[in-house]
Amino acid sequence: MGQAAAFFDLDRTLLASASAPVLHAELVKAGLVSERRVPGSPALVGLYNRFGETTPAMLIARAAVLGSRGHATADVAAAAETAGEILEQLIAPRARTLIEEQRSKGRALVMATTTPAHLVTPLALRLGFDDVVATRYGTYVGDDGVRRFNGRLDGGFVWGAGKLLAVRRWASKAGIRLKDCAAFSDSIYDVGLLAAVGEACAVNPDIRLAPIAHLRRWPIVHLEAPPGVPKVLGVEPLDLVRLALPHIAAPFARFEISGLDNIAPSGPVIVAANHRSYFDPVAYGLAVLGAGRYPRGMAKKELFDAPVVGPLLRAGGAICVDRDGNARNAYHQAEDALRAGEAVLIAPQGTIPRGSAFFDPELVGKTGAARLAAATGAPVVPLGLWGTEAVWPRSTRLPKVPVLGRQPTVSVRVGKPITGLTGRDAEADTRRIMAAISELLPLEARRRREPSPDELASTFPA
Repeated sequence: MGQAAAFFDLDRTLLASASAPVLHAELVKAGLVSERRVPGSPALVGLYNRFGETTPAMLIARAAVLGSRGHATADVAAAAETAGEILEQLIAPRARTLIEEQRSKGRALVMATTTPAHLVTPLALRLGFDDVVATRYGTYVGDDGVRRFNGRLDGGFVWGAGKLLAVRRWASKAGIRLKDCAAFSDSIYDVGLLAAVGEACAVNPDIRLAPIAHLRRWPIVHLEAPPGVPKVLGVEPLDLVRLALPHIAAPFARFEISGLDNIAPSGPVIVAANHRSYFDPVAYGLAVLGAGRYPRGMAKKELFDAPVVGPLLRAGGAICVDRDGNARNAYHQAEDALRAGEAVLIAPQGTIPRGSAFFDPELVGKTGAARLAAATGAPVVPLGLWGTEAVWPRSTRLPKVPVLGRQPTVSVRVGKPITGLTGRDAEADTRRIMAAISELLPLEARRRREPSPDELASTFPA
């Protein structure tokens, strides 16, 4: 079992929301409980998902033991097994990373949850946990020889102080000191447990736990967002950007955006776009946010070092590319983000082309997007951008502010996903990606022509 353990809460920690709806649905299908719910319970689940545990919700959970009376344990176990299959798919990818980190430290993995043990054990086994500390229901063997639930608790209700007591008992039996252990929870009611271990972490903390975690200097992580991205009541900075960006962009340009349905609403995706202007991030953001996704863009280290801009990039989950340092680190971060189901935004050209290269109809890109697609299986969605250089050419320090009604038109077209990139020939895969981007640009972008001296000058920094 090891000399230390990592205790993980389940609801709103490993899972982003409550497990109860899934468990209840499977028990209903098995004919073990009525489809009718306690009046107000859907509202309580909604409050739970948003704000965390409440006393009324826990009172309902405590009373659920009565409804189990007389049910055959084998029938309930079968329903729990099916529920475990569903819940496993709802585990946050970054939660799996957290679990593996604790496993690599040699710690026993223990699911510590209020949810009844017989309902969550199948899920715990699927996730590779070593044991479960949870509320347990009493059983008896009937005259028919079938083991059934008796409608009473076997031991205390594992919540709040009861959870800490149950964990202490488990640790004592295992011969493990809690100060050598770690605990992960979202709930204010687990403060006692978090304070008792040597390594505490507030995961997706509720609004009451978050300030305590700050005061105690416990790490705070949000498993549905990249490291360093703050969330309050489920809202992160990019949610605010989604609301504000159209109003910020409107004075500078008219936008023609199409093909957003080509960006899947969930799951890993690489959005690969051409690069023409300092105004491009606005257009990228309008497209990807408009598709309902958070764009986790890759940006140069110089931008991360800049005042104001740097903190905003970090808060938005951007990935820092340090070409003079460890550039591989950015690649690994992007790979982790894709494995966590994120949308990663990449400009394969790396930087805005200068001089005659800016007007070359053949787009040339680096192989990063192709290699990431091959490594993760994520589709590459091409995005063709045109007209941003009329808003903010590279030769000016600030964007142009046109007279209202005379804004230049910026075209943003999103193409069909590119799949099947194997990585056997990253250069060929990259040419395929760049050709797909080029096909989304207007005809004038695909015609070779001789630019004027003023046009060439506009492609160089001021």
